Amino acid sequence: MADNIVILTGAGISAESGLGTFRDAGGLWSQYDLEDVATPEGFARDPGLVHEFYNARRANMLAARPHAGHEALARLQRHWPGRVTLITQNIDDLHERAGARDVIHMHGELSRALCAACEHRWDAPAEMQPDAPCPQCAAPQTRPDVVWFGEIPYHMERIGKALSEAQLFVAIGTSGAVYPAAGFVAEAAQAGARTIEINLERSEVAGLFDEHILGPASQLVPEWADRMLEPRR
Repeated sequence: MADNIVILTGAGISAESGLGTFRDAGGLWSQYDLEDVATPEGFARDPGLVHEFYNARRANMLAARPHAGHEALARLQRHWPGRVTLITQNIDDLHERAGARDVIHMHGELSRALCAACEHRWDAPAEMQPDAPCPQCAAPQTRPDVVWFGEIPYHMERIGKALSEAQLFVAIGTSGAVYPAAGFVAEAAQAGARTIEINLERSEVAGLFDEHILGPASQLVPEWADRMLEPRR
């Protein structure tokens, strides 16, 4: 039995709730240049544009709802007798709203704000403004608490420890194109874990997985979670 399960989720699981990815044609990402809205340099050049973009993403998040796949992962966490560590590349709060606990947001959270001057963090309002003062130091340098291109993802030490102890690693809705997350399967496999990907199609690192379950997360994740929990009910 895999006492320790580590699950990584990517944009694919949120897409079924209506949150697009930067690869989607015609979506919110396609209206902006990544260099302008998802880099520290872009924020330095035009913080107003960056806040405009993330305010729109925050509105989309608040309007979205978790689906059966999110709920299944929360159910697995509640009922699995061992440890289920849930890591997400997503900056939305759909896992939490579905009931998941202690989610590791390696790319930050859209619902949180960060002061670029003193690194104080707090709950973000629905709309953030570039001249809003930090509640800690009063500097007008508030930004979304998200990891931009060129920045180091959060909680890497904690994630590394979880991967080293994993007996089962499952990647859901991930492209396998963005590192360091794309390398997690290799880390888990090196530690002796069995590896599974649940995805619409094979990822760019598909060859590193022991098993592939292809199709929509909203359907396949509940089926997989039920199979995992069935002997325990």
